[in-house]
Amino acid sequence: MAVKDPTAVERANLLNMAKLSIKGLIESALSFGRTLDSDYPPLQQFFVVMEHCLKHGLKVRKSFLSYNKTIWGPLELVEKLYPEAEEIAASVRDLPGLKTPLGRARAWLRLALMQKKMADYLRCLIIQRDLLSEFYEYHALMMEEEGAVIVGLLVGLNVIDANLCVKGEDLDSQVGVIDFSMYLKNEEDVGNKERNVQIAAILDQKNYVEELNRQLNSTVSSLHSRVDSLEKSNTRLIEELAIAKNNIIKLQEENHQLRSENKLILMKTQQHLEVTKVDVETELQTYKQSRQGLDEMYNEARRQLREESQLRQDVENELMVQVSMKHEIELAMKLLEKDIHEKQDTLIGLRQQLEDVKAINIEMYQKLQGSEEGVKEKNEIIGRLEEKTSKITAAMKRLEQSDKDLLTQTRTIAMSFVKCASSDTQPQYKLVKDISF
Repeated sequence: MAVKDPTAVERANLLNMAKLSIKGLIESALSFGRTLDSDYPPLQQFFVVMEHCLKHGLKVRKSFLSYNKTIWGPLELVEKLYPEAEEIAASVRDLPGLKTPLGRARAWLRLALMQKKMADYLRCLIIQRDLLSEFYEYHALMMEEEGAVIVGLLVGLNVIDANLCVKGEDLDSQVGVIDFSMYLKNEEDVGNKERNVQIAAILDQKNYVEELNRQLNSTVSSLHSRVDSLEKSNTRLIEELAIAKNNIIKLQEENHQLRSENKLILMKTQQHLEVTKVDVETELQTYKQSRQGLDEMYNEARRQLREESQLRQDVENELMVQVSMKHEIELAMKLLEKDIHEKQDTLIGLRQQLEDVKAINIEMYQKLQGSEEGVKEKNEIIGRLEEKTSKITAAMKRLEQSDKDLLTQTRTIAMSFVKCASSDTQPQYKLVKDISF
């Protein structure tokens, strides 16, 4: 006969116990009125069976002081996967009487049953097997098909109304032992078929109890090994304590030696301070004397600074006057240039008139040769034209002379401005108001 896997037998036993517990709870609740409280025995046994189902295959986590094996870790993971479970997790953390993770897990199961959401929460949990692998072994009930079957059976509990008082109940110190007597029935009340089913269930229960006993034995052996390791740790700590005492004695001797050295250093420091005090007083007197001379130098430098500032202000004022005079000279130059341009235009017009007169004179001279009758008249006209020509020539000469005079005056003004600007003494400026051309 093939040997069955012990873990498979454990899962089958737990599945059968969950079926019996859920079925008995639903039947008794329907006959009792569907509203249950914390003192109802079938309800208490249901929570014990669920606790064993969730503990199956749970990994042992080592902490600093002891081993930790609790179902609160995977149940706390539900609030990250199912947002509606955040309220239950927050309520469990706020309960004042809970001190252990197992007590918080028991309170979580009771609140989930009252919300009628236990099947939904656990279904959301078993789907995420990659996350459950951090808490359970690969052969655990929650990692296999039996876990999905139990979650499906929990849907039937939604017809039950539970009224549980979690706040005042001591959930930390409860002993989670399954009472098999609740699921055993009298043979006189059932038929042969039911008797066979009960016998099979009892055998399964017997196998589960044996497996539970085996787990308890393994737990005891692990505790013994833990005690041995603690004894070894205690021995090591005793040795470390002796070493620490020796170190303390050495440190006390070093402390005494350092105190004596500190006294010697203190005495030398006081002597050095006295010598330094005398030197400081001498330097203070020297500083006071040198400070008096520095004050006198500072006052003299301040007076010179005021004089230099006044001199700079005078130079800036003089520069402003020269700049204004330069602007006036530039304006006068522009006016002179404008006048020269106008006179040049007049000279061009006079030259044009002279050309016209010459052309007329030539024309009259030609007519004079052709007509002897108008010789006298033409001679008179020619005389007048010659007189007019002489006048125009004299006017042109006067204009040229006036242009030369204007250029000479402009150069004189520019040279006087240059001489005034380059002179070291204060210049005297003359404004030319009337310019004759």
